Amino acid sequence: MKNTPRDGQPQTRLSRRTVFAGATTVGALAAAATVLPRGAAPEAATAAEPKPAPERGGGYALSDHIKHYYQTARL
Repeated sequence: MKNTPRDGQPQTRLSRRTVFAGATTVGALAAAATVLPRGAAPEAATAAEPKPAPERGGGYALSDHIKHYYQTARL
């Protein structure tokens, strides 16, 4: 015989697997919330404007992040 209350609805029972899955989900959401950025600073968004494209093609520019890459990639 099933475990049902008097109103005819089946009674639910939490299993350890369900509790641990819920706790893991809550923990993952909390960790993700602390890692995600809160928003960009308004001055950081307008700090650097892109340079205009060259008229005769090309387009390679030795920028700061490329210089940093070259410094870190040296053997």
